[in-house]
Amino acid sequence: MTDTHVHAPKDTDTEPHGDLCIRTLAMPADTNANGDIFGGWLLSQMDVGGGVFASKIAKSRTVTVAIDAMNFRKAVYVGDLVSVYATLVRTGRTSMTVHLEAWALRRRETQPILVTDGNFTYVSIDDEGKPQVIKRTEPPIVT
Repeated sequence: MTDTHVHAPKDTDTEPHGDLCIRTLAMPADTNANGDIFGGWLLSQMDVGGGVFASKIAKSRTVTVAIDAMNFRKAVYVGDLVSVYATLVRTGRTSMTVHLEAWALRRRETQPILVTDGNFTYVSIDDEGKPQVIKRTEPPIVT
């Protein structure tokens, strides 16, 4: 059996991997009692970005059915510019696994840092909300 999981990149990664899906600013309303950004807020931003990416791949609505291998590496602070990047890990008949990375660009910094990453599984659904086969398109052959 082949291991299809994407393991967490090392902390030494200096640049994001994958397609940029969403970019947002962490605001004071998104904080916990300690003044840091809620992990749940960050998770939701990743899910929104991953959903955009998955729907683009499936060419349909998608729903999140699983989240695993989450790594909360660094805190996110008010004023951080958070960007979510997606990479397709696996495509099944009706589902796909997407590796998501959240990177934060802090004020007065020039390099973003990896703050969170994980694997999200999405299922392609039809207009009635039932799973449907993902229509795979082959890339054009260049001659």
